[in-house]
Amino acid sequence: MLDRRHVLIGGLCLCCLPAVSRAASFALREIAPGIHVRRGVDEEASRGNADAIANAGFIIGGESVLVFDPGGSLADGAQLRAAIRALTDLPIRHVVMSHAHPDHIFGAGAFLDDKPAFVGHARLGPALAARGEYYRERLEAVLGPGAAGPVVMPTVEVKETLEFDLGGRMVRLTAHPLAHTDNDLTLLDGASGTLFCGDLLFVGRVPALDGSVLGWLQVLDALKAAQGATQAVPGHGPERVDWPAGAADLERYLRTLVLETRVAVRDNIGIEAAVARVGAGERGRWTLFEDYHGRNVTQVYKELEWE
Repeated sequence: MLDRRHVLIGGLCLCCLPAVSRAASFALREIAPGIHVRRGVDEEASRGNADAIANAGFIIGGESVLVFDPGGSLADGAQLRAAIRALTDLPIRHVVMSHAHPDHIFGAGAFLDDKPAFVGHARLGPALAARGEYYRERLEAVLGPGAAGPVVMPTVEVKETLEFDLGGRMVRLTAHPLAHTDNDLTLLDGASGTLFCGDLLFVGRVPALDGSVLGWLQVLDALKAAQGATQAVPGHGPERVDWPAGAADLERYLRTLVLETRVAVRDNIGIEAAVARVGAGERGRWTLFEDYHGRNVTQVYKELEWE
């Protein structure tokens, strides 16, 4: 393994990748020994960013490599794989997909030749069976034909917890109940105290709710109480944050939505008016706020309206 904190993949031969990916450099940060993270950009998917908008990372053990979230497109995944190969020739035996959203799954196609176990929540398979092709078509409408890559189904399901030995390095996967989605998976690397959160943790970029706000808060409480984690990798945001302090802004946002939506329901404020006022104080604290906040309020209103 090369002893480098940052790795730039720009001079490697990427001539076989779609043109959408070739203009951008690919920066990795080593946040702990053997753990490397590529930060996603705080943007919507575009040809210019190849849907590299979510954080992607990998762990190098003594005998194998585990990928956690393989990128948002075939090109993004190929660059991640090239970055791994620049650091180690150990086999890539596990590719973990933290949940079903496109920016966390479509890089998986770049790892098919490695024949790894594709690992997901027990509900990831049904979610991809229901929505995977729709996601692929929508993404290719943005990136271009063939650029999204295939929908790769999980071959290993996590129902509660599951551990893998990467060669003197144990990692523990945990499947969570309904929260950000109904198929969220986290990973704890015991050697470094690093918690890969997927989209159960947003930092800086406004959260996107596709599940239950109350469930999300409960899962955050459970993750904060878990032993052994001292730093976390968000699904969106910096490569690492201190844990559990790094969850403070997300918790504030979600609790604000719950509190102010309950007031709106109590005062018979309709859903459209609620969208305009609930969480307004959070504006300016998050990137892409206008793109997602209104939908979040709508989701929360529907969840809490009849509680």
